[in-house]
Amino acid sequence: MPLSTERKAEYFERMKGMLAEYNKAFIVAVDNVGSLQLQMTRKELRGQAEILMGKNTMMRKVIKEFMDENPDSPVEKLSEICRGNVGFIFTNGDLGHVRKVVEANTRPAPARVGAIAPSKVIVPAGPTGCDPGQTAFFQTLQIATKITRGQIEMVNDTELIEVGEKVTASQAALLQKLSIEPFTYGLILKNVYDNGSLFDAKVLDITDDVLAAKFCEALKTLASLSLAMGYPTQASVPHSVVNAYKAILSVTLQLENYSFKQADEVEEYLKDPSKFAGSGGGGGGGAAAASGGAAAAKPEEKEEEEELDLAGGMDMFGGDAGGGGGDY
Repeated sequence: MPLSTERKAEYFERMKGMLAEYNKAFIVAVDNVGSLQLQMTRKELRGQAEILMGKNTMMRKVIKEFMDENPDSPVEKLSEICRGNVGFIFTNGDLGHVRKVVEANTRPAPARVGAIAPSKVIVPAGPTGCDPGQTAFFQTLQIATKITRGQIEMVNDTELIEVGEKVTASQAALLQKLSIEPFTYGLILKNVYDNGSLFDAKVLDITDDVLAAKFCEALKTLASLSLAMGYPTQASVPHSVVNAYKAILSVTLQLENYSFKQADEVEEYLKDPSKFAGSGGGGGGGAAAASGGAAAAKPEEKEEEEELDLAGGMDMFGGDAGGGGGDY
C-alpha cells in the first residue's frame, strides 16, 4: 500500500533531519530480516543510533532534495548505494560499538524452499528419529543410512547444501524433519559512511594494533632506504648516530693517547668482563649453597644424636647397657 502524502512528507522531514544531525552511518542489507528482529535491534540501539528503512527511489529523492538545500553537504555519495534491499543506521557515536550490537542481533531460521544458502549446511551423523518406513526419502538424497533400534540412523556427516545454492524442496523437508534451523539472519553491514567518506565495512576490522604494526614496518623500510642512499631522514638519523658512535668507539679503542668516558668503560669491560657481572645471581647462589649446607648438616646432627642415645648406657628395659646387658 503506497504512503499517503502526509506520511511521505513526514518521512522526508525525518530523513533530512538525520542527514543533518548525523555524520556517520552504516549501510545495511536487510534480506530475510523480520519486523520483530528489526524492532529488537532498534531497541538495543536506542540512544546510540537510529535505523531508517524505505524505498530506494524515495531515499534517493530525499538525498537529492537535501543536496539542493545544502550544496556543501557530502551526503551525495549515499545516493549511489541505495540499491537492493538496504537501509541506514545513523550515529555520531563509536562505529565499532554499534557494529557489535548489530552483528550480535541474529536469529536462527529454517531453510525455506528457493532461498539462497548464506552458509554451508552439514547434517551430522547419528539417529534421526525417523521410522524405517522413511528410508526411501533418505535414499533420494543419496544419504547412507542404517536401521538402529527401530529408527533410521545416518552413517556419515552429510554436506547437504553449499554456500550460494538454492534450497530444494527435499533439502528443506529433510532439515524440517530433523528440526534443524541451519541459517542465521540479521542486518549485514555493507558499507560505512563517515564525514563524506564511503568505504567497505571490513575496514572496521583494522584495529590500533594493526595500524601500529603496519606503521613500524613502513618505518623500518624507510630507515633502510635512507641509510642505503645516504639520505638522512627522521627515521634514519637515530641509526646514523648509533653507527657513528660505533665507528668512533672502534677507532678510540685502538688509540693509546686518546680516550673518552664511554670508551674507557667499554675498554675496562673488555679487559675483565667479570667486574661487570651482576652480584644478585652470585648472592643468590651463595644463599642457596648455605641453605643446602645447613640442610645437609641437619641429618648429620640427627645421626650423631642417635649414636649418642645408643651409647648413653640405657638398654631397652631402662637398665644400664654396660652391666645389665649381660644378665639379659
